[in-house]
Order: sequence, then C-alpha cells, then structure tokens
Amino acid sequence: MSDPIALRARAEAQASALPPLLAAAEHLASTVILGDHGRRRAGTGDTFWQYRPAQSHDTARSIDWRRSARSDSAFVQDKEWQIAQSVVFWVDQGASMRFASTEALPTKATTARTLALACAILLNRGGERIGLTGAALPPRRGTAQIAQMAAALSDDDPADYAHPETRGLMPHSRAVFVSDFLSDLAPIEAALTRAADRGVRGALVQILDPQEEGFPFDGRTVFESMTGALRHETLKARDLRDRYLNRLAARKDRLASLARTTGWQFTTQHTDAPATQALLWLYAALEQPA
Repeated sequence: MSDPIALRARAEAQASALPPLLAAAEHLASTVILGDHGRRRAGTGDTFWQYRPAQSHDTARSIDWRRSARSDSAFVQDKEWQIAQSVVFWVDQGASMRFASTEALPTKATTARTLALACAILLNRGGERIGLTGAALPPRRGTAQIAQMAAALSDDDPADYAHPETRGLMPHSRAVFVSDFLSDLAPIEAALTRAADRGVRGALVQILDPQEEGFPFDGRTVFESMTGALRHETLKARDLRDRYLNRLAARKDRLASLARTTGWQFTTQHTDAPATQALLWLYAALEQPA
C-alpha cells in the first residue's frame, strides 16, 4: 500500500498548481477569437458549403436539381466536414523544461504547458476530441477532459530530457509535440517517422529561453543541467559562443527538415515573447489537410 500521507501531499501539490495553469490557459485562449476548427473541408455534415459540378461518381439523388435547372450542367451541394477530429498532445515534462534564465521569465515548462492547454481549450470549443499521447488520457471532449489534461501536465519528469511519446496516436489524426528539443535527435526523428507512417500530421513547437538563443556568457562559466547530472566548466565562455549558436541553428534546421519530410510544421517560441502569436500559429497548423 502507498503511504497515505505521501499520497495526500502529492494530491495537494497538484491541486495547488492546477488553478493557475488552467487560469493562464483560459486567459490565453480568450485572447483568440476563431471560428470552428477544421470545418472548411467537404465531407459528412449538414451545413452547406458550396456547389460543385457533378462528377461521374455522384448519384442522381445527390444532384441539386433546383440549382442545376438554372444552367446546362448538373450541380451537387458540398457539405462542410463535421466529423470531430482527434488531436493529441505530447508536452515535454523533463527537467530541462524547468529552466528560466531570470525570475522575471516563466520557465519553459510553464510556457509549454500553458500554450498546449490553451490550444486544447480552443479545439474542445470547436468540437474536437483532445487528449495526451500514451494510454493515460485518450482523446475526449468536455471541460472535464481539459481539467484532467491540466492535472497530467502538472507532473514533472525527473530525467533531464524526455522523448516524444507516440503511443495513442490514431491513424490520420493530428498531434502536437511541445519541447525545447535539446535532447538527442534520434528519438525525435523516430517519433515523427512512426507518426507519419500512421498518417498523423501535426506541429512541433520548440520552446526556448532567450538566454539559450543569445548565449550571453563570458569568462569563467559553469554550465549545469537542471538535475546536476551534466556539468561543464570553462574559463572562456565567449570562445564557445559561435560553436554553440551554429549547433543550435543546425538543430533548428534539422527539426524543420524533419517536419517537412513527415508532413508536419515547425516553429520556435521564446519564453519572453507573447504566446498569442504562437497559439494562432499552432491552431492554423492543425487546420492543414492531411
């Protein structure tokens, strides 16, 4: 049996973190006014979208005879696609995401979780099913699902770096991976390849602290991972700057290339930048046809 005192302490810790995360995500979502997600595609539904010329595979019953009577051609009504789509999220909960270069900035984890949850709120309002990769929270609709997502995202992974989870990706669904993507690229590449093999399309959102972009270090500097497992000391940090920036640029290029190859999209969001633009980008990326 688990220690009930430890269980209670864990529950209270999660409960104390949950309202601020939900409130921040709701606030971010409220800054965006959007129409129905993913509706402007022909498919099963009741809402008229457009007339199109009848084709050989169309049945006589599908022809709109009133519209066809006004021309020499037969026309069919296309309906807007109304089938709820599943969108699953993987949000990096590794220790590296808990980094913030100053107390005035949010951690990468806070930015990632808020952005992902705000996107899930918008998708849920649009009628989509949302969930997390893995088996713990399969896609569903409703405010209860949002609360469960917030609770799950409030957990931390003790390892320095986490790798994308692809379990729970349904064929031809959508997915969002949010991370700093500073870990080994091989698991990231493998995850995108598995997703593409299932016809899953989506978006990669890289979250970086401005210090990780600018490398403003000089002289003696000690670089240490969030868990302390990795450590490097140098007396001439400035000498590392060009090499670091070149490697970071190469990593971004590689991520963008992987996204293009697998039919995904890629962007970078900084923790000191307003998240509204990233949310709009992410929402639009999920509108792209599979």
